[in-house]
Amino acid sequence: QVRLVESGGGSVQPGGSLRLSCKASGTNFAISTMAWHRQAPGKQRELVAQIASSGNTDYADSVKGRFTISRDNARRTLYLQMNNLEPEDTAVYYCNRPSPTSPAWGQGTQVTVSS
Repeated sequence: QVRLVESGGGSVQPGGSLRLSCKASGTNFAISTMAWHRQAPGKQRELVAQIASSGNTDYADSVKGRFTISRDNARRTLYLQMNNLEPEDTAVYYCNRPSPTSPAWGQGTQVTVSS
């Protein structure tokens, strides 16, 4: 059974930085595409960034140039470095292993950006 556990959320002021981590177990992490999604209050969950097993990455337009997704296959860990945070980035952030038949999700970690 796939298990994804996020950590690293918190509260920061606008312009600050946070680094999220997602520890994976029960899946062949190295060959899995992995992703970060977020859901703000009253809004639908949206894809923030995705990284393929090859290392190729994709980002939502709203975070390009500010967020960086990366992975450490030896540690089975996915990261999201978030810089120059804005109040609009406030949301619960979820780690995800996409799959057409059995997608896996973490429990989420809260990120709050406020002065």
